[in-house]
Amino acid sequence: MPELPEVETTRRGLEPLLVGQRIRAAVVRDRRMRQPVPRRLPQLVAGAVIRTLTRRGKYLLVDCGTGTLILHLGMSGRLWVVRDGAAPTRHDHFDLVLENGTVVRLRDPRRFGLVLWQPGDPRAHALLANIGPEPLSDAFDGTWLHRVTRRRDAAIKQVLMDGHVVAGVGNIYANEALFRAGIHPRTHANRLSRKRCALLAEKIRETLELAIVAGGSSLRDYVRSDGLAGNYQSQFLVYGRAGEPCRRCGTAIREIRQGQRSTFFCPKCQKA
Repeated sequence: MPELPEVETTRRGLEPLLVGQRIRAAVVRDRRMRQPVPRRLPQLVAGAVIRTLTRRGKYLLVDCGTGTLILHLGMSGRLWVVRDGAAPTRHDHFDLVLENGTVVRLRDPRRFGLVLWQPGDPRAHALLANIGPEPLSDAFDGTWLHRVTRRRDAAIKQVLMDGHVVAGVGNIYANEALFRAGIHPRTHANRLSRKRCALLAEKIRETLELAIVAGGSSLRDYVRSDGLAGNYQSQFLVYGRAGEPCRRCGTAIREIRQGQRSTFFCPKCQKA
């Protein structure tokens, strides 16, 4: 599933191409996404000038003035600029066509993505209203992480993936950040000291920033808005490396299951 770095990389690639441009049309080929695409969406966005393209957690927000187009890539989605008038294929469910001829296309084989419309303030939408602070913002730090985990007895890995605690940190980057912080993924969240929370918040930010610079991680379907693959997967320290030697100490990386997701860690470098 595309996580925060992949969504942010997509946003940065599309922003200079979209902002200030007028929308000619929205083409909906299949409304059957995780939630149905609104029937009136083409009428709602036609003629609108895109004011901003921002991100909230894993959601892309296209400000059209009278409302906001909310996009989510789901588990297998990709959003990119179509080159040379390429014809849509079976899983190309949505196009945003600009007056200057630019076409931004959403491909989503599993249809777990979203194309929604929110009039007025997008933060009022039910999917966005209760998302936690952005991990790259000043609102997220060790003080916040320590305070919000005091009543959380769950494993810290699971807590980091809760969007109410922090926005957009998915499975890959929770694994990587915990390794960088030297924290075992099964550690109870409420047992982390202020010092360890401060270190973990710092390593979450560091991990996400490195991934964004690398263009995100391309494991299955994800490519950047220019059609190229991200390459942060070549820098993984633990994720997907079960049985391989730890890059720090040489101990074999282990894999366990937490919440039906794979967790990777070094049993020597990461302590409870």
